[in-house]
Amino acid sequence: MIAMQDLRTAVHADMPRARDELATLVAMRSVADARQFPPEECERSAAWVRDSLHGIGFDDAETIETSDGSFAVVGSAPGPAGAPTVLLYCHHDVQPPGDESLWTTPPFELHERDGRWYGRGAADCKGNLVMHLLALRALRTTAGEQYPVNIRFAAEGSEEQGGAGLEDLVAERPELFAADMILIADTGNAAVGQPTTTASLRGIANLTVHVETLSGAVHSGMYGGPAPDALTALVAMLATLHDENGDTTIRGLDAHGTWPGVAYDPERFRADAGVLDDVDLVGSGSVADSVWARPAVTILGMDTPPLVGSAAAVQPRASARLNLRVPPGVDPRVAQDALASHLEAVTPWHARVRIERDEVGSPFRSRTDGPGYRTLVDALSRAYDAPVGTIGQGGSIPLCTVLAEQFPDAEIALFGVEEPQCLIHAANESVDPSEIENVAVAEALFLSEYGTGANTDD
Repeated sequence: MIAMQDLRTAVHADMPRARDELATLVAMRSVADARQFPPEECERSAAWVRDSLHGIGFDDAETIETSDGSFAVVGSAPGPAGAPTVLLYCHHDVQPPGDESLWTTPPFELHERDGRWYGRGAADCKGNLVMHLLALRALRTTAGEQYPVNIRFAAEGSEEQGGAGLEDLVAERPELFAADMILIADTGNAAVGQPTTTASLRGIANLTVHVETLSGAVHSGMYGGPAPDALTALVAMLATLHDENGDTTIRGLDAHGTWPGVAYDPERFRADAGVLDDVDLVGSGSVADSVWARPAVTILGMDTPPLVGSAAAVQPRASARLNLRVPPGVDPRVAQDALASHLEAVTPWHARVRIERDEVGSPFRSRTDGPGYRTLVDALSRAYDAPVGTIGQGGSIPLCTVLAEQFPDAEIALFGVEEPQCLIHAANESVDPSEIENVAVAEALFLSEYGTGANTDD
């Protein structure tokens, strides 16, 4: 086994290089949506990951164009004969930046402010990608060129767009992903400096609802009143998805689950979410119940006339895209069907309704009783010199369920650098470099000890 202090020294000395790598990655606008950014940006980021792996012993690392047109990066590095195998996961694509005027500094440039590094993907998930590279280089610095375990690496290219490319690749070429332990680096700690693993993920079941009432727009003065307005109908339908407390009220979908683990303090949640002073939190359960154990439906966007330039007209059609998150134990297709049926049932005035269903993602619950998990918790605790907590996540990583089904004997653990202050998916995304450093130390420590007998008694 390698002394933790040696690993920490190696990681710390490598942090300037890690910052340069993150700056390079953030500058690549790897949004996996050709409607928004050139696909070549994603190809560049995939090639960068592949080449970085070549430099640290993953000689077979390659980019693979997957079924959804995205580019995955996979590779392997051998350990000693008979050693267990660990799969390291991350993704190299990022969320779109949104309204760039909301960013203090350009989203595709890495900037430092108040000790944090800002830029799209700085945390989600390029910060985790850099963390993996830090951990792997620290092992080579302290233990030589051969890793203490067999390692596989997978960097997804369309995670943020919900693409099924890597999921299909798992089914087509399972040998690229087979492992005893799978480390999913795409979540993070409950707060900076508080080591945390994620035990559950909500699934996702999005859909778009289209409402049509007229053959075309008509003058609101001449026809407003009896003419059925599609936008008004849509607003009325959407208003039925929550009650006065803010609880989800989709017919046929239970919204009363409770979270049995660590609580989420309401004041901390208010700060994490940026809730404005004097604005209430919604829902009748605890915060942890609401974000980790219950379904939640969110209106992602609506197609309506913009405020500027709007005319005095009754609208003939309107649409809304809805995001439905479901907790473990709920079939996302059943939930999606329930949402569609609910919308159809509450449609006023016999308006015409058309539902478009997105692909669903299953919820996930990880094992927390296996030897690999115990080794990881011990490594995190020592790296942070603090006890490790366990939380849920409201977000979805459908790949986890695919991997669990493909490799039922493998342990899967979720962790990473994405604590709440990172504001992933929002403007001014950032990462605390101390999280990259400490998680890298923990991962290197885990890889050095997994399979050696430490914390592996059944």
